[in-house]
Amino acid sequence: MRRHLDFDRLHNFRDLGGYPTADGGAVRWGLLYRSDSLGKLAGTDLDRFRELDVRTVIDLRHDYEIAARGRVPALPGLVYHHLPIEHRAFDQTGLDSAVDPGRYLADRYLEYAEDGVVELRAALTALAEPGTAVFHCASGKDRTGVLAALVLALVGVSESDVVADFALTGLATERLVADWRAENEGRPPAWHWYGHAPAETMRLFLADLLAEHGSVADYVLGPVGLAPSVVDRLRTRLTLSPPA
Repeated sequence: MRRHLDFDRLHNFRDLGGYPTADGGAVRWGLLYRSDSLGKLAGTDLDRFRELDVRTVIDLRHDYEIAARGRVPALPGLVYHHLPIEHRAFDQTGLDSAVDPGRYLADRYLEYAEDGVVELRAALTALAEPGTAVFHCASGKDRTGVLAALVLALVGVSESDVVADFALTGLATERLVADWRAENEGRPPAWHWYGHAPAETMRLFLADLLAEHGSVADYVLGPVGLAPSVVDRLRTRLTLSPPA
């Protein structure tokens, strides 16, 4: 199975399947995807998307991002959830080049975890429902990365694999930066870490989250307020049992 799916305008569309779980099972292929903005879907990319038979889309972007760049096309049978988890917006492209990405972004991810509990609860609940699902933000890195980390950790994927999945955005960095330059008269972002996904960022975020809450499960069952039955449904739906 392939983790990266090929699209012309989407640069960071990935299958979250295949990761081993602590009980000896694995995350199912073809059920859960993460992506950069689905507002770019058109033409042959939209045809490719239709072939995946996606039933649920979770859009983590702000209203103004959707107004400027569009949302996923309204396809028959597709349920769309707009759940912006970022309540303290920041502009990465304008950061000083000296800003360290690991600590800076990990602190922003903690803000998502603190501020976005209502939206995260709704997103995790939606992902526990039947059918293929995809969640996305603008680049498919930060907001998407946090939700991916929570889902993978909840179903038993190891921290090392959660971190490795986050860092895979680095394979899309060049194209994400090229898109930004094309939209900004060829200028490069002021912050040369724009579009990068250093593994240290996710390691720091998870360490801080666990220091505060004990585990991802404790955070999700506590501050997020997710019902234990939803966690059980997530695990049952998204993972394959270990072989007998």
